[in-house]
Amino acid sequence: QVQLVESGGGLVQPGGSLRLSCAASGNIFSIYNMAWYRQAPGKQRELVATIISGGSTNYADSVKGRFTISRDNTKNTVYLQMDSLKPEDTAVYCCRVGGSSTATSPVRYYWGQGTQVTVSS
Repeated sequence: QVQLVESGGGLVQPGGSLRLSCAASGNIFSIYNMAWYRQAPGKQRELVATIISGGSTNYADSVKGRFTISRDNTKNTVYLQMDSLKPEDTAVYCCRVGGSSTATSPVRYYWGQGTQVTVSS
């Protein structure tokens, strides 16, 4: 089993910054793709950013140029640096990690518990 622990959420003023972290632990052989999602009240869950094992990244249009996803493979951790935050970025942010427990086992996806980000003056 794999556990994900998120941290870094909170309250920030518009234009401010936050850095989210998501650390994976447990029965991990390899982690492939890592991603951040968010869900605002009354809205569908939205894919914010992804990063694969080779380092390639993708972002939702709404966060391009403001958010940066990165990973530390030695720590099995994914980060989301959020700059120039806007009130519409307010949401619960969750990480998702795709990994396998052995060299031959299938990839499974695991979710973090979510961390609240509130952008307000």
